[in-house]
Amino acid sequence: MDQIARTTKDLGNVLRKARKARNLTQADLATLAGIWQRTVSNIETSASGAKVDTIFDLLAALDLELHIVPRSKMTPGDLEDIF
Repeated sequence: MDQIARTTKDLGNVLRKARKARNLTQADLATLAGIWQRTVSNIETSASGAKVDTIFDLLAALDLELHIVPRSKMTPGDLEDIF
């Protein structure tokens, strides 16, 4: 499951998809990560202010890891390929 997340909204969507792929409720994930269900909800809906430690707790609970790579760049030719 390789996904690009460049915003808090993107990260929330990635975490939501991973949670649902494992058939977990927000409450289930919160229990596994040792956080409140409301915190899971806030992160999945891209509410700002989440602690980095909390994000790593969620990633660990979902058996995911974070990879930091240079940002990909599109060229005008890449944009033409989309259409």
